[in-house]
Amino acid sequence: MKVFFGFVVVLVLLMGGYLVMNIAGKGEGEATNPLVAANNVSIVDGKQIVEIRAKGGYLPRKSVVKAGMPTILRVNTSGTFDCSSAIRIPSLRVSQTLPATGVTEIELGSLEPGTLQGNCGMGMYPFEIEAEN
Repeated sequence: MKVFFGFVVVLVLLMGGYLVMNIAGKGEGEATNPLVAANNVSIVDGKQIVEIRAKGGYLPRKSVVKAGMPTILRVNTSGTFDCSSAIRIPSLRVSQTLPATGVTEIELGSLEPGTLQGNCGMGMYPFEIEAEN
């Protein structure tokens, strides 16, 4: 009887974990894997604009742009008071504090092919912009 009860408890915990990871985590508009590139890049007046959201990390975490084209990173904040309100891109020497609510544009220049790594002020929340030919 004790073995059966233990089995039921473990089964319930596993099912609850599955529901939390696969259903509850999709409530903030991200129904897909945050590591997969999203369609968040637009081209306006010959410049590509990468839009990400900063709050509890950066979403989407991966963006894909065209190499060699002037690029702007547009960061949207809405009640952001965690460490994602400070954005860093070490290879471009970008370090900027974002407003709690608003839009901040950061000129990235024309990116070379490759992956540009960024993160929050504490290095906990990463994001990347992949520049392709």
